[in-house]
Amino acid sequence: MARPQESFIDPRHTPWLTAGMSLAALCVAWLAQYGFGLAPCHLCLLQRDAYWAAIALSVIAIALGARSKFRRLLVGLVGLAFLVGAGIALYHVGVEQKWWVGAESCVGAMAGLTGADLENAIMNAPITRCDEASFEFLGLSMAGYNGLLSLALSVFTFWGFRRSAR
Repeated sequence: MARPQESFIDPRHTPWLTAGMSLAALCVAWLAQYGFGLAPCHLCLLQRDAYWAAIALSVIAIALGARSKFRRLLVGLVGLAFLVGAGIALYHVGVEQKWWVGAESCVGAMAGLTGADLENAIMNAPITRCDEASFEFLGLSMAGYNGLLSLALSVFTFWGFRRSAR
């Protein structure tokens, strides 16, 4: 009888790896922001929220232990958090590439505002516009790289989810 092929990574370690990779992604974002002066836009901050959700769910899964009935569910939710992050990143790339228009809070649309609305919009305006990439490398913006990372992490997490059922 053939034995199932052993994987390089133990699926029981998935929450540890997703928490670590999420923290690493946030550290890169903070380095870009505070080390290199690349201020995040509204959509950049939303992409970070997906990593925070993944960290929180991963830590709860770790705390519950490998034998908990809810751990597998939490790992699945981590995968969904990464998919949401990838979706936000794809939307952000589309706004940067002018494939579609971003929300008014993101691109600074000012048409048809009253004086009070204009003052409020100026006082609450995002530091950086979402439709202008502040950094590109090899033709991809930070949002593009984040989307690829989020998608890869979701694939990895769902792999761990699927393998943990065995």
